[in-house]
Amino acid sequence: MQTLTQTNFNFPGQTSFYRGKVRDVYSFEKVVVMVASDRISAFDVILPRAIPFKGQVLNQIAAHFLTATADIVPNWLLEVPDPNVSIGKKCETYPVEMVVRGYLAGHAAREYKAGKRSVCGVTLPEGLKENDKLPTPIITPTTKAHEGHDEDISREQILARGIVSEAEYSQLEHYALALFARGTQMAAEQGLILVDTKYEFGHDEGKIYLIDEIHTPDSSRYFYADVYEENQRLGLPQKQLSKEFVREWLIANGFQGKEGQIIPEMSDEWVEQISARYIELFEKVTGKTFIKANTEDILGRIEENVLRSLTSH
Repeated sequence: MQTLTQTNFNFPGQTSFYRGKVRDVYSFEKVVVMVASDRISAFDVILPRAIPFKGQVLNQIAAHFLTATADIVPNWLLEVPDPNVSIGKKCETYPVEMVVRGYLAGHAAREYKAGKRSVCGVTLPEGLKENDKLPTPIITPTTKAHEGHDEDISREQILARGIVSEAEYSQLEHYALALFARGTQMAAEQGLILVDTKYEFGHDEGKIYLIDEIHTPDSSRYFYADVYEENQRLGLPQKQLSKEFVREWLIANGFQGKEGQIIPEMSDEWVEQISARYIELFEKVTGKTFIKANTEDILGRIEENVLRSLTSH
């Protein structure tokens, strides 16, 4: 089974190329072409093996939610010409990620466990345990790093450093919370709880746009609603849909992205298991059946579909 590890296209009119952890991004004068590869990253490190259909899952979940939230905030998406590709409006990116948390999980839970009662300048109440629902959703922004780790930052620091103006930042907060509310509602309809997620925004000609992916397993964490209360009561781990299970496997095998640590070997069986979990996540989150794209000649298929689409933009 072929996987899409990377692309090296040279499209007519292309002005630049950027390879992110997961996406290959081709820029043009007015549009960007984002190719979702099958690469998988954890702890800001790209793991050595690609995951079959992961790129398709991410791309199609993102398109599903961008379409479903376009009434809240305008977004960058113009077209999905291929299962792994989105073409959208070119925007100037705000250098902060808006992380919204409804529950004490992941990074915030680790910080809380270590005795911290403030995350990104937001005070957390005493007496919480891991995966408890927060009194109200909070925003814990991070700086957007091109390389290495994104860093926690507070609203106050963002404004003090002039990273984003106060008026714009207030609008980003408003959009992020409204998107999280819609994501929470859509998750509930599928028997899921949207635990936390991140949003990225850009601007063009004075207008703010939602960009990149939203509510995907790479940017979000979901719990299964039917067992949530019982698991919390018994102090059991939550059944979740996210790539946290990959992070947990890495931690159990002595890897957390720290210097000198070696990425554990990923067996064929483990790679297949991750792929199956991503497909399960697609179907559970969207309520749609996942249709595997033809992977015989992924690169040829993508190039053909993108070239066809570019002529119309």
